[in-house]
Amino acid sequence: MRKYLLLSFIFMMYRVSAQHVSTQIKQMRERINFNDGWLFHLGEAIDAYKKEYEDQGWRQLSVPHDWSIEGQFSADNPAGYDGGALPGGIGWYRKNFYVGVSDKRKMFFIDFDGIYQRSDVWINGHHLGFRPNGYISFRYNLTPYLNYGKQKNVIAVKADNSKQPNSRWYSGSGIYRNVWLVKTNKVAVDHWGTFATTPKVSSKSAEINVKTQIHNYTGKLQQVKLVTIIKDQQGKTVASSKSAAVFLTDTVTSVEQEFHITQPVLWSVNQPYLYKIITHIVTNNRVTDEYITPLGVRYFNFDSDKGFSLNGKPIKILGVCDHHDLGALGAAVNYRELQRQLELLKAMGCNGIRTSHNPPAPELLDLCDKMGFIVMDEAFDVWEKGKKKFDYHLFFKQWSARDLQDQVLRDRNHPSVFIWSIGNEIHEQNDTVALRIAPRLASIIHQLDQTRPITTANSRPDTTNQIISSGAVDLIGYNYHNRDLARFQQIYPGKKFIGSETTSALETRGYYDMPSDSIRRWPLNSTTRGLNHDYTVSAYDNVSTSWGGTHEETWKLVKKYPFLSGMYIWTGFDYIGEPTPYPWPARSSYFGIIDLAGFPKDIYYMYQRDRK
Repeated sequence: MRKYLLLSFIFMMYRVSAQHVSTQIKQMRERINFNDGWLFHLGEAIDAYKKEYEDQGWRQLSVPHDWSIEGQFSADNPAGYDGGALPGGIGWYRKNFYVGVSDKRKMFFIDFDGIYQRSDVWINGHHLGFRPNGYISFRYNLTPYLNYGKQKNVIAVKADNSKQPNSRWYSGSGIYRNVWLVKTNKVAVDHWGTFATTPKVSSKSAEINVKTQIHNYTGKLQQVKLVTIIKDQQGKTVASSKSAAVFLTDTVTSVEQEFHITQPVLWSVNQPYLYKIITHIVTNNRVTDEYITPLGVRYFNFDSDKGFSLNGKPIKILGVCDHHDLGALGAAVNYRELQRQLELLKAMGCNGIRTSHNPPAPELLDLCDKMGFIVMDEAFDVWEKGKKKFDYHLFFKQWSARDLQDQVLRDRNHPSVFIWSIGNEIHEQNDTVALRIAPRLASIIHQLDQTRPITTANSRPDTTNQIISSGAVDLIGYNYHNRDLARFQQIYPGKKFIGSETTSALETRGYYDMPSDSIRRWPLNSTTRGLNHDYTVSAYDNVSTSWGGTHEETWKLVKKYPFLSGMYIWTGFDYIGEPTPYPWPARSSYFGIIDLAGFPKDIYYMYQRDRK
């Protein structure tokens, strides 16, 4: 009986302790899903930013939300068929919420993972800011403008996608990614405030460096300690560090800690093993903040002769480029559908993703970390010279530095991110202004991360390319140019290669034109001669664009030469917009290895068999 009572007491004390820890963590930092309870109005709504605005009759919905996919396809829509022939416009979102009086000493932030595009955000009628880039994640501080107790708070968001065309593919419209409400104490790890690097790694040991930015919102001198532990997937602590007293005088203070792990499990595409870094801020022997950072321990190299290696083992990158839409779901991010897409690609033998041509949803990178993909994280499709009348070139001079910085800060702890791309087929490739722009962008990345190479995806990768001549890139990115790949080492002696965009073959699932061994290039002439009148293309892998090649001939070429480190195929999935080679009423691409509904085309099985 005594033994039973003793065990019961221990169990009760454990529950009390666990509840106390849970309560303490809840008091430290909360990241609250803020997707539900929004009101939406399609069209302009003057004064909708004001707290007292009458929004009765607005539609109730949850975000992520894409209003364009709900519209009608039409040749008259200004996005054009390149943009998916769907409507844009202006959309307004409003949401009411309350903050308890007990939280008056807390800090509150709102995090938007992405709004397409030209977004303005207000809290209780106060304008928090404007962000033109539809693919960037950003945060606003709500604290100075909040009401407490029974008085409501009103968030208002305006997304302006009315100026079109502004994209060469389907963009979607609205708050199409997740929204988060973050609550912290006034001394806390800053937004995207940790950076973990692995300066020395082998199968026997790994050195880990963690830099932590601590934000002091109190306006007063604060003394804290930083306690950081690293745990493996079983929850076992494998390394820890406790700093000496840190005096926070400035707004943001940086603290650096070193760790050592013996016999680390290395992250790889076949075994994407993840550790967890848990950072605690301790004030007066009390934990006042907890911040978690993913950690993948791996080392890699791009070699001018041997190509790419991961953890000392040579590997060909068989990657795909993908746009962000999810077929019939539009641009609204959906975790399970992203996961399903990656599962299909993984089963094919794919080991890489290029986020063409913009920063992706953070969930995509989380999944790539967990599932083992080599990511080329791309920033821009244009610089100062535009490709569409109303695209990002209108904002590049003012916003590119901020947007690129935010992208790198958000994504640099993902072990799946191996390459930064600062541009795709940039019009300045053969303009001397690239000698100014490219080094500036590279410098922004180098200030934040020196562990990954930088590239651009070049449609003109010859020696007249001014981006390459600037010396800003570490990898020479080739878009297509199959005829030049074998001569890469003669064209660029001592340089390192990446096939940033390859193939551009065309297929329609389930359609077959004979003879299967006859390869046709599009365009054949000024018409669509050789293609089908019912808007289909043979699935035999015998049709490709004139600038690209078929899957079989391109993959054979990349495999043949060791110095060709790998390739990112255009594309993994069909996508809405850019219906090359057909005009309206075609409104989605033919490039995908997998079709718009997620069904593999025949060529999928060539890669699958080759990788087994």
